[in-house]
Amino acid sequence: MTETFNSLSVVIPVYNDEEVIDELIRRLVAVCEQIKDTYEIILVNDGSKDASWARIKKQCSLNRHIIGINLARNFGQQGAIAAGLFETSGDVIVVMDSDLQDPPEYISKLIDAMFEHRCVMAVAQWKTRKDSFFKKTASKTYQCICNKLTSIRRVPRMGGFRAMRRSLIEELKKFTENTSTIIGLIDYIGSNYVCVPLDRDERFAGESGYTISKMFSLAISSILSFSLAPIRFATYSGFGLCALSIIFACYLTIRWFYGGVTPGWTSIIVAMTFLFGLTFAFIGILGEYIGRIFMETKRRPRFVIEEEISQK
Repeated sequence: MTETFNSLSVVIPVYNDEEVIDELIRRLVAVCEQIKDTYEIILVNDGSKDASWARIKKQCSLNRHIIGINLARNFGQQGAIAAGLFETSGDVIVVMDSDLQDPPEYISKLIDAMFEHRCVMAVAQWKTRKDSFFKKTASKTYQCICNKLTSIRRVPRMGGFRAMRRSLIEELKKFTENTSTIIGLIDYIGSNYVCVPLDRDERFAGESGYTISKMFSLAISSILSFSLAPIRFATYSGFGLCALSIIFACYLTIRWFYGGVTPGWTSIIVAMTFLFGLTFAFIGILGEYIGRIFMETKRRPRFVIEEEISQK
């Protein structure tokens, strides 16, 4: 390492991973003790339906470096990450998944790369990943859409596994919005980052909690929180349809002038169906933005902590 730091924090959101927690902690503790004597591992239980919280409490009783946070209900991965980040005290903060697809042994590589390149953040860029074809395709599509529609630039195969400086977390605390994704905000703030090519493992046990609906919801949140492209698309489409309607009206007038017969029923029904569908779609886009404004004005917390266990 070209720089030194005093303490390390590792944040891990947990959802229905009771089979993984013991192995995760075993490997993670071994890695952290090699990196720094002063460290903390923050496990955030995001409303798990299995015995994950019981396993976390047991690990907290066995190791004073482990902090357990139990959320009042399932707030989603982004809310769980936020809950953990806001509890950290380390100079370097690492965020990783609980399923061991993010190998703990790579933490030192991320930290070394961050210091070597003098960046605020180092992010895993997966060379290989043992995921399903659908998940790989969805990830590529999501990153492509984000690059096209938002100001955030994500490199191909960029993961959520990352190491960050304390300064980035302090900047993150200044953002009070709740409808945006926490990782999106981190990427938005930490433009000065380096990607580290790594290999992503397969899940240690169990099944992924990321359903199609959750992945779709995450993509929508990312786009609507950091882009006005959908609204602008609706505006441009409206003007475009107005121009086409004027051209079509001129065409029909010319046909009528020369005695042509204008088709009626089929063309009218098709046009009305298309325009009504487009109108409702645009109303939905407006509703999404207005709904987010409504949620932000309420100032509800991103997460609610029901219980916290720490020996510190």
